[in-house]
Amino acid sequence: MTRTLRVCLVTEGNPRQLTGGYLYHRRMAELAETCAASMTFASAPAWRWPLAMAAGGQVLRRVQHSRADVVVLDSIAAAVLAPWLRAASQPPVVAMLHQPPGGIDYGPLRTAAQKLLDGVAYRRCAGWMAASESLAAGLGREFEQSRLRVVPPGRDVAALPDEATALDLRQGRQAAVLCVANWLPRKGILELLQAFERLPAGQATLHLAGDTMPDSAYGRSVQGKLSQPELEGRVAVHGKLSLEGVAALYVASDLFVLPSYREPYGTVYGEAMAFGLPVVGWAAGNLPYLASHGHEGLLVSPGDVDGLAAAISMLAGDEALRVEMGAAARRRALSRPTWREAAELFFQAARELAVISH
Repeated sequence: MTRTLRVCLVTEGNPRQLTGGYLYHRRMAELAETCAASMTFASAPAWRWPLAMAAGGQVLRRVQHSRADVVVLDSIAAAVLAPWLRAASQPPVVAMLHQPPGGIDYGPLRTAAQKLLDGVAYRRCAGWMAASESLAAGLGREFEQSRLRVVPPGRDVAALPDEATALDLRQGRQAAVLCVANWLPRKGILELLQAFERLPAGQATLHLAGDTMPDSAYGRSVQGKLSQPELEGRVAVHGKLSLEGVAALYVASDLFVLPSYREPYGTVYGEAMAFGLPVVGWAAGNLPYLASHGHEGLLVSPGDVDGLAAAISMLAGDEALRVEMGAAARRRALSRPTWREAAELFFQAARELAVISH
């Protein structure tokens, strides 16, 4: 009989947040028992950078009290613990990367400093798990392949409410276009709106779901763009929604668009594809690993707003093409691991990498 593996995951802030990395770890914790494991959390305070590093010693003491067999270090907390970690520490530490070294959405000074600290932390780990192939590919040769595992998120999403199929998102137009993203510069929301205003007014209705103010300056820029007469009545802003609310939008939409410049995994692409939606976005980040141009969707050169508009227009105006690409997208999405299978990969990797350290 396999002994229960005790895992302590070190993250930053409240682990019940709804963003991708936090959701990933909560699903792992929920499914741990089915994989002969248990998982607890030790969180560093979400203080302003770099103040949280002062709490690193306290976090490690909580880890020791957890009596864990292996510590999983979330990439969002790697820099916080870097000054406190020792090589060949006990219990062994395994990094879980949801973002590249240096993080994302930061200015150049913090990115440079965090990249340095992330590197220190990762070199002191027994091994590394990456949430996507693109993240694993970007780690470089200093990360031994024998100690690296790719453990992607699961593909299932929340159950649909009964009223989901009754939603009319087209609003009298040919197609309903959905974008699920927090309003951050790298998500390309402004470029999406620039592309959308190039479409004929009666062709599509755009629906935006996500936090509108994680970056107040960018949020104001998006709101300013939305107030222009060219977009009046053509864009619906839903703000932050529950998982069920987002699922209802997926099922009532015709295509999914997210022109993100940097997406370490892109969970929402996979969710949209599982609902049979063709996807449109920049050929950047992890999207080329999830969808092929001309098969499951249309991938456009980053920054090409005219190309983005043409791609949206092509799918919005051609229902047969949408159905064909949507069916291909669903087949590809359903070939990826479920959350149960992802959890099995996660805890198996944690066991293997912990053993390698001895």
